[in-house]
Amino acid sequence: MRVKLENPALLSKAIELISELVLEVRLKVNEFGLSISAIDPAKVAMVGYKLPKSAFSEFVSENETLGINLDDFKKILKRCGAKSSLILEKTEGSLKIIIQDKIKRDFTLALIEIEAEDKEMPVLEFSNKVVVESLDLISAIEDATVVSESCAFEIKDGKFIIEAKGINSARTEFPNESAEIKGEDCIAKYSLEYLQKFIKGSKLIEYTTLEFAKDHPLKFSVKAEHMEIDFILAPRVDQDE
Repeated sequence: MRVKLENPALLSKAIELISELVLEVRLKVNEFGLSISAIDPAKVAMVGYKLPKSAFSEFVSENETLGINLDDFKKILKRCGAKSSLILEKTEGSLKIIIQDKIKRDFTLALIEIEAEDKEMPVLEFSNKVVVESLDLISAIEDATVVSESCAFEIKDGKFIIEAKGINSARTEFPNESAEIKGEDCIAKYSLEYLQKFIKGSKLIEYTTLEFAKDHPLKFSVKAEHMEIDFILAPRVDQDE
């Protein structure tokens, strides 16, 4: 296996996001490109990442599955500069990582055995879809964290609302003019601990896509050229409900 990326940020930024949820992953490299799917230890959230073959300037690989420690991988990828190219080569029991710019730097990352069950991203049905400006979404989630540990996503009367309630409350309302809103009136509640991690991906793109339904998992999608990251988050159910 040998693959080369002229824009290592497509991988390094994704790995940084995924490492917020899981410590170890199976990195799959096949005829379609590079992909990761993993579930967090609490089994509350899943992440799926795809980097298609077309994103690479060089791609030679059969079906490979590499067990990777994300913390170690992330530290190496951070050594890439803005003008670096990145080469990944599988060797016996390890992944050779070459960072090439004015000079050539070689790293070796030991591959690991991962005992956790291999999970693929589920195919879910959603009644609602909202496409919102990422900066506005980030502000709304950050507002909600000031007052509570969870927030509600609601569609009501053609508006998308993010509301958090504790002793205090915070509410952000997106009218049709500021978001693309499709679906029916409904409400679902989600953990802000996880949403705070997801919105780090929103910082990479102009618009974020949210898909949800009443008391149903949330699909949080970050899509850029040559890169796609999807998060699935279980709904929050309070004990008094």
